[in-house]
Amino acid sequence: MSQLHPALFLCFLAFTLLLNWASASSLATCSGTVPMTNRQDVISIADFGGVGDGRTLNTGAFRMAIYRIEHVKRSGGTVLYIPPGVWLTGSFNLTSHMTLYLARGAVIKATQDTWSWPLIEPLPSYGRGRERPGGRYMSFIHGDGIDDVIITGENGTIDGQGGIWWNMWRQGSLKYTRPNLLELMHSKNIIISNVIFKNSPFWNIHPVYCSNMVLRYLTILAPYDSPNTDGIDPDSSSNVCIEDCYIATGDDLVAVKSGWDEYGIAYGRSSNGITIRRITGSTPFAGIAIGSETSGGVMNVVAEHVNLFNTGVGVHLKTNIGRGGVIKNITFSDIYMDKVRKGIKIAGDVGDHPDSRYNPNALPKVEGITLKNIWGVNVQQAGSLQGLRGSPFTRICLSNVNLSGTPLGASAVSWKCGDISGAALAVHPSPCQELISSQSTSFCYGAV
Repeated sequence: MSQLHPALFLCFLAFTLLLNWASASSLATCSGTVPMTNRQDVISIADFGGVGDGRTLNTGAFRMAIYRIEHVKRSGGTVLYIPPGVWLTGSFNLTSHMTLYLARGAVIKATQDTWSWPLIEPLPSYGRGRERPGGRYMSFIHGDGIDDVIITGENGTIDGQGGIWWNMWRQGSLKYTRPNLLELMHSKNIIISNVIFKNSPFWNIHPVYCSNMVLRYLTILAPYDSPNTDGIDPDSSSNVCIEDCYIATGDDLVAVKSGWDEYGIAYGRSSNGITIRRITGSTPFAGIAIGSETSGGVMNVVAEHVNLFNTGVGVHLKTNIGRGGVIKNITFSDIYMDKVRKGIKIAGDVGDHPDSRYNPNALPKVEGITLKNIWGVNVQQAGSLQGLRGSPFTRICLSNVNLSGTPLGASAVSWKCGDISGAALAVHPSPCQELISSQSTSFCYGAV
């Protein structure tokens, strides 16, 4: 099952959120992270000649409207209102102090004229495009160096029409890295809520070098077999809160990143202070992931109250030689999974390299990883915890983890471990020897 019917999805999401609310002592939210700005000045895309018939190209209308917001400054900023209709457009840039508001029934749809897509420089922490050497296509909706921006509405849709890009990837005809659906760079004080993102050409939402962001009440959809359509990828960003979202895509639902090998090491910006909670979804890859691009470091991440079904790996921490960087103080808690190939995977041999210049002696340091209150049914393998011989992963804590196989109630295939140390408390099936024989387990008792 790759997607749910919209009506069934809404019922499922409501039920899931109710279960999460009942299981939590209090329903924490991101509401205080970024203040919501109440803007009095409102303009419509139709005021700039926009036509929502699904055929007329509205790139000029979007760019003129945003130019007006940027240059005719109003106190408190301006709302760009997108009425009901299908608004076909090429890529466009956002500006500071604006709200992009999609009415119910509004669809902002990407043109499929890929030849006209703008090219931009590679990210400095990646050194090249993620898929192809050289530059990359600009995201469908883009922002660089913007502040105080809201993307919201009445569950209107941003549709990337990614099928043509997926076919180019499958055929090996891409000249540059595919565009994200939404990418914000060097930006701060951002709220994204109550919008449907679908059919992204590449990653759906990519905040990179950003701070102070709230992403909530989002629906993110792409076919189960769509390549590299990650849901939300905070990258070298800080103080990011992701909550109350339904994500069903062809790759990781949420993946925290911080740059690629020697380029990420040189750029040196970590992802720090990331909160992920009340996420429901399905993917052939990972539900919640750290990496694999982690060269700037990833620390102080909490992922909690997550519900996964028909998923490849429930929780996946992934890195590789050449990455360098530190991954520490990561907590996964209150995670339920059903029909999952592997419950927990921590690996030091995942992901490719941008070029041959990576340093094989730049080994990542992984420490302080806590996984608690994890419950799974129909799990084929409990987990694989594999560090690196020259840099063992330390202080790995498994607490109150119960993963059952098929048929329901049978034990999942047990653990595979190597080059790790830590502790295990109340774990089923029985954990690997590396977590049983630890001389000190005191660091793990606080996770119970």
